[in-house]
Amino acid sequence: MLNSILSIFVPVHREGYRFIAIFAAVTLVLFWLLPDFFGWLGVVATLWCAYFFRDPERVTPQDPNLVISPADGRISAIEQVAIPPELALEGDKLTRISVFMNVFDVHVNRSPVDGEVLQMSYIAGKFINAELDKASEHNERQALTLELPDKRRIGVVQIAGLVARRIVGFTSQGARLQAGQRFGLIRFGSRVDVYLPEGTAVRVCVGQLAVAGETVLADLSGSGPAPTGRKA
Repeated sequence: MLNSILSIFVPVHREGYRFIAIFAAVTLVLFWLLPDFFGWLGVVATLWCAYFFRDPERVTPQDPNLVISPADGRISAIEQVAIPPELALEGDKLTRISVFMNVFDVHVNRSPVDGEVLQMSYIAGKFINAELDKASEHNERQALTLELPDKRRIGVVQIAGLVARRIVGFTSQGARLQAGQRFGLIRFGSRVDVYLPEGTAVRVCVGQLAVAGETVLADLSGSGPAPTGRKA
């Protein structure tokens, strides 16, 4: 029973260690200075912090034509949009898939494809609700342009949200990433946008839940129609 409970929280990413320690220290102070009720609230908050920073293993499909979700969460939008200037992508508009992460989702982000980090750009900004479309232009964000072996490019943008206050990167310009490889983390609620090259076939629906490193977002070969979804 205990092992089953602990498996929910581990492994925890190292970025979370100090936050968990801070939550635990505050909890001890609450037990010491205030009625036990507040201490138990601290226990719940500490457990949530450990849960937030969990970093489970994932099994990534090995197919160079597949674009894998970089984030856990809900597909909040699939639309044709103008290309952000911070991405080294060609064209006027491309298909963008947005994955919204709430505070209970895993926040470790993974590369959607095998590719080289051609360009990285950090843009300081606001912290409005990441579900809003204008968050792509106004929020703090970090943009990566990934170049595939066939020279096609994909854009990935980590966007800080209403509660998030820090985007942490685990990669650098010039690095070569494998699909499913961890490349960053966003603290406490956020969104990741994926910009797809022309001719890519979308394989998810708005409202669908995605799993980072596992869920197929799109097929670069362009085969087959876009799926339709319904609530059941």
